[in-house]
Amino acid sequence: MNLEQLRSFVEVAKFGNFTRAAEELYLAQPSLSRQIAALEQDLGAELFHRARGGSTLTVAGQSLLPLARRMLADADSVRRELAELAGLERGRVRLGATPTLCISLVAEVFSAFHAEHPGIELHLSEQGSRRLLDELGGGELDLALITTSDAVTAERFTVTPLLVEELVVVSSAAAPPVAAGDAIRLVKVAELPQIVFSSTYDLRSTTDAAFRTANLTPEVVLEGAEMDAVLRFVERGLGVAIVPAMVLIDRPGLRSVRLEEPTLTRTITLARPADVAPTAAVDVMQRTIATTATAFAARAGDTMRLAEAAR
Repeated sequence: MNLEQLRSFVEVAKFGNFTRAAEELYLAQPSLSRQIAALEQDLGAELFHRARGGSTLTVAGQSLLPLARRMLADADSVRRELAELAGLERGRVRLGATPTLCISLVAEVFSAFHAEHPGIELHLSEQGSRRLLDELGGGELDLALITTSDAVTAERFTVTPLLVEELVVVSSAAAPPVAAGDAIRLVKVAELPQIVFSSTYDLRSTTDAAFRTANLTPEVVLEGAEMDAVLRFVERGLGVAIVPAMVLIDRPGLRSVRLEEPTLTRTITLARPADVAPTAAVDVMQRTIATTATAFAARAGDTMRLAEAAR
């Protein structure tokens, strides 16, 4: 068994197709097939059910897949750690983040990190919190910025809460304010035309739960949009949306008002595998994230205070 065979096995499992996996690995298909056959012979078990429509994992293949991913991740960690001994001139950091954080905090983090360490490769996975934890546990990520806490109780992760962020109601700055004061009750928000996120968003779960608890049915005019689209629709006056205060930064086309009865918040958390020591580059990325999150939260607070003063 060798790393090339394991990498080939993981790619075939990923695509369910030898031809597609060979293209991804820049190998001729016969070479890939020989690697898989040699691996199966070495292990004494077939790893794939081969059929005309594609290849699926056998029971043995399903057992090997998480182990193969972990071995490949460990090998990559060794390479990165040795490269980074030269002063972070080479290496790689794989960060996962939720969509709302990708358009706000992550952009600032990557900008600050790249300015100091331009030789480090940065890889980003934009997914929901639960999917990010799956990738983190499977060795596909070094760090994950998530916004749910109930899914990270397992001992396999080291979890660091970064900040608690307020959720606010945003409307078009070109339209009249949706509230006379600096706050609005959820019952009043339910009466306004709303643009709501895709059901895969953690934010959607939070707001849906708040409306259910209050026995309210919001007036939805558009459903299923991603964060950037939601903000653009709100700017155009299609409706209001409940979003994290952080996304208001550099969005002059939006007007915001705080929620009350109830106040809604989310906790932004940084997670990493508990059983893998962070490389030098990952350790620096963790510090960059913590510092940037603190500064970003202060900017979001300033934005909210300026909006209130304008009213």
